[in-house]
Amino acid sequence: MAPEPSAAPTGLRVAFAGTPEFARTALQHLLEAGYRPPLVLTQPDRPAGRGLKLQASAVKQLALAHGLPVAQPRSLRLDGKYPQDAAAAELALRDARPDVLVVAAYGLILPQWVLSLPRLGCINIHGSLLPRWRGAAPVQRAIEAGDTHTGICIMQMDVGLDTGAILRRESLAIEPDDTSASLSPRLAELGARLLLLTLRDLAEGRAERQVQSADGVSYAHKIDKAEAPIDWRQDAAAIERRVRAFDPFPGASFQWQGESHKLWRAAVRAGVAGPAGSVLPSAPGTLRVACGHDALELLELQRPGGRRQPIAAWLQSLPAGAPAAGVSLDPAGPA
Repeated sequence: MAPEPSAAPTGLRVAFAGTPEFARTALQHLLEAGYRPPLVLTQPDRPAGRGLKLQASAVKQLALAHGLPVAQPRSLRLDGKYPQDAAAAELALRDARPDVLVVAAYGLILPQWVLSLPRLGCINIHGSLLPRWRGAAPVQRAIEAGDTHTGICIMQMDVGLDTGAILRRESLAIEPDDTSASLSPRLAELGARLLLLTLRDLAEGRAERQVQSADGVSYAHKIDKAEAPIDWRQDAAAIERRVRAFDPFPGASFQWQGESHKLWRAAVRAGVAGPAGSVLPSAPGTLRVACGHDALELLELQRPGGRRQPIAAWLQSLPAGAPAAGVSLDPAGPA
């Protein structure tokens, strides 16, 4: 028989709200530590894959595998577009009687009624060193900006955008070759570990809350597909960082032979110059493109409908031949 929620190691009833793999890691660690959330909130199923079939979130899949109650409201605002969803979620949360609600990359804004419902409030696993990179895409924006460190903050949530007091924090190095795909799992593991420590602190009544500094605030705006096209007029280093930041979504892209190709890996070649976006002379099986400053050597690409390929294989796969030196990749980027 499955243990009751109160059988958790701290005695806390811990509800959970999250959606992607980052959040799944936290839920997995909660389960392994002996917690059994009385309710799991996650985003509604979304179309995915080539067939655009509805697919459950990573959190929902794990929750159902462990027999946990799941709710998928489209909104939590009782006065919003989906008041019936919010009302059902409110009833489910009240029935769950959580002492605390853990939130990790959930994707919905929590109104005041949610923040006030648990006895100990709501705590969030945030993937940055607040107040830097408040907002929806802290991992991507940190890489894009060239930060050398990021980290995790366990935050007591309030009505502001990631403005709550910090309960725990720990930094993590961003490696020179890190992508969002490689950095996110490390942050997720760190966040899960800090979460368990925070729950222990809350249960023992010794959690320390540190008000965020008013200095150094920056915002990690949500990643948009419209950001994918490469602007070759930017510095090569800035483009290379964006390539890594946008892996796996939405991918950095450029046009060639009337098709959008994705660039997944590149290296900066300093001191190499030419008109921005033009192909530079290079050894067979390689491809260098001039940027606003320095150049990029393209290392791994993907044709539409194809797989990621090393540059040599990509060049050979082009039906109309490889870009010749002096040719411009089109377009050069946003005007």
